[in-house]
Amino acid sequence: MRTMGAKEVLLVEDDLPLAGLISEYLGQNGYTVTQVHAGDEAVSVIAASQPDLVILDLMLPGLDGLSVCREVRPLYPGPILMLTAREDDMDQVAGLEMGADDYVKKPVEPRVLLARIRALFRRYEGAPPLAGAKNAPKDLRFGELEINLSTRTVSFCGRDVKLSTTEFDTFHVLASHAGETLSRDDLSRELKGREYDGIDRSIDICISRLRRKLEENPEKPERIKTVWGSGYLFVTDAWGEEALS
Repeated sequence: MRTMGAKEVLLVEDDLPLAGLISEYLGQNGYTVTQVHAGDEAVSVIAASQPDLVILDLMLPGLDGLSVCREVRPLYPGPILMLTAREDDMDQVAGLEMGADDYVKKPVEPRVLLARIRALFRRYEGAPPLAGAKNAPKDLRFGELEINLSTRTVSFCGRDVKLSTTEFDTFHVLASHAGETLSRDDLSRELKGREYDGIDRSIDICISRLRRKLEENPEKPERIKTVWGSGYLFVTDAWGEEALS
């Protein structure tokens, strides 16, 4: 039974004892948790119920977590947190490429999982800008680009650009600091509430996805540039009349 005002979490996990432990712990911390135990069932449940957050195991019967993430991402705009028992970084990278917002390695430490969930909700609900952008407007416009924070939408040349939660938040932070180079430390503190660990590639992958959606040539970006050794730069005067290819 859902507690009034509680966030709804959909847990997709086929390890029933683990699913029970996670559900109990999150329930004790104010969340309403629904369980699904097979990947092929998860897609329809996520699309129909639109939970506040999805926790998605990588290894699932019926349809693996990567496939679930790929299929559901166009239908579900909320945060997706992946669980992986594998040490291979490529699995984590693949999950992020498919549209996951973050990942937690198994065995799951409940306090770490809870902290990641809370961080994702802060990002999804709109984190405050970095100190240098305290007075940045919520709605931003650069040439033919419009970013609306209240509706969490982006349009370019009159065309809606579909962005995931992480993509929108990253893009808004970059645009709020237009003309400034933001390091991975800056972006990690703002988006995840922690220092960049030197290993996590999620920010770089998110930038790559943004470039595929917003650059004419993602291999030679002109709008979101890499400043080697420093970070990423949102170019203020690169959003003109030209349409996306």
